[in-house]
Amino acid sequence: MEERRFDLEDRLIDFALRVDEIVESLPSTKLANHIGNQLIRCGTAPALNYGEAQSAESTADFIHKLKIILKELRESRICLKIIQKKPLLNPERLVAIIQENNELIAIFLKSIETAKKKK
Repeated sequence: MEERRFDLEDRLIDFALRVDEIVESLPSTKLANHIGNQLIRCGTAPALNYGEAQSAESTADFIHKLKIILKELRESRICLKIIQKKPLLNPERLVAIIQENNELIAIFLKSIETAKKKK
């Protein structure tokens, strides 16, 4: 059995790449183009902001950057749900990425909570 890696940076990068695959598969409609453009921004932002969080200048700065990541992940979840409910793609195709999105949200909620306790 292959051991699952839990490196958060890698998970966020993989999430961004999966978002790209979804966006590239969307049909060319006004709604799909609009949601796709939004999703590519908010779905790739967590990985980029995670790099910033690793260089935070203080605990408050670190928490702030984690909150930005959480905000972008929540926005991504809404975009994915719109794609799924419309449906702009086969809804089953989105189950795994929505699951990963939910797991990442839970991780960052807990990380923010833990960082606040250390403040």
